[in-house]
Order: sequence, then C-alpha cells, then structure tokens
Amino acid sequence: MITLRPAEERGHANHGWLDANFTFSFANYYDPAWMGFRALRVINDDIVAPGRGFGQHPHDNMEILTYMISGSLSHNDTTGGSGAIVPGELQHMSAGTGIQHSEQNASSQVQSHSLQIWLLPNKRNVTPAYHQRKFQVAEEPNQFHLLASGGKTPGRDNSFPMHTDADLYAAKLEPNATVIHTFTKPYAFLHVVQGEVTLNNTTKLKGGDGVAISNEEVLTLTTTNSTAEVLLFDLD
Repeated sequence: MITLRPAEERGHANHGWLDANFTFSFANYYDPAWMGFRALRVINDDIVAPGRGFGQHPHDNMEILTYMISGSLSHNDTTGGSGAIVPGELQHMSAGTGIQHSEQNASSQVQSHSLQIWLLPNKRNVTPAYHQRKFQVAEEPNQFHLLASGGKTPGRDNSFPMHTDADLYAAKLEPNATVIHTFTKPYAFLHVVQGEVTLNNTTKLKGGDGVAISNEEVLTLTTTNSTAEVLLFDLD
C-alpha cells in the first residue's frame, strides 16, 4: 500500500529566521493522521537565515539526523562533536541519556537548507554519541547508498550505527535514470528532497513530497529530463 503525503499539505511555520515545513506533527502543528510512521517521528524541512540558528537546547532518547541540502550549519554539542555540516554530509546523534547541542547557519550571507530527522530509539538511555561524515551519494549517482542503519545489525556496510529499527538510504538521480530498491522490511517512507521522480511508473512526485509504504516488495524510481534527490527509510 502506498499513501502519499503531498508537500503542500505539510505543516508550516515561518519565524522570520526559520522557515520550516513539517511532514509529521511537530511543535504547534498537529495532525492526528500524521504523527509519524513506525520509528520515523520527524522530518522537518528547515531553511535558516544567514547568521541565525538554534541556540543550545536539550534532547534525550532520540536518534537525530541532519541531512544538508544547501548551505552549511555549524554544530556544537556536549559529546564534543563540532564543525560545519555541508551538502554531501550526514550528521547523526544518539541523544540517549541526554545531550545539549546548538546549530547555526555557518554563513553570514547565504541561507542554509537541511532536513532534521528524528527516529524513535529501540533502546533507552544509551550513552550519547555523535557521527559526521561525507558519503559518495553525489559522486556515485543512480543507486541507493546506505547512510545509517539500526535493527539487529547497526552500522553495517560502513554506515552510521543507530539505536532504532530503521535504515536510511539516499540516492541522487541523473536525467532519464532508474533506481530500484528491494525491501527487506515491511514498511518504508520515501521523501523527495528535490527534483521530480515517478514512483513505480505511476505516481509522479516532486520535492517535499513523502510516501508511506506498507508491504510492497520493490520500489522503482525514474526521472525524465531533470535530476532528483531522495531519502528512503526502511522500517520495521
């Protein structure tokens, strides 16, 4: 079963320095039909104004990912993790017993655009951890790259280990390309980061669209005249 979450139906908040769209219920946005999907709790599409950002704030018992689309974010946290996150990189934090962190647009001139992703943990009160690394998604297009993995084999195939029942893949597609993913878990969620794709030769998707997937065997994505970028979560 495939359930579309159109980009224009997401929650939205504009705080001046932050323009955000919410795939799932978050903060003052509440939609009982979209409280999350399996372990996936948050996908926030955030545009942060130059020189602005999130001050020091706490998290606990959550797996948190930051996926950069454009611009950069500087990061500091109480595990000692710090630095600027740029496109092509993924940041992962296991908040566990508790962590404080801040995020700031690293540029005084250019806005930053990122996806903030939260996943519910399968183990509580773990020791907080931080990972950040560049992956070869852009350099090796038209295939899914495993970025982070959990479940019974966390950290497999040189991905980030997560304490959650989910795996995260990313792909960039060139024009007139096709990628295929065979599911090993019963559920999945697809998020179109940017561009346009056709799902299973029938459903056209654009940037910001999401798709909740249940009990499908194979996913096929195709492009026509433009490039596209997608994230795919395999979920128990």
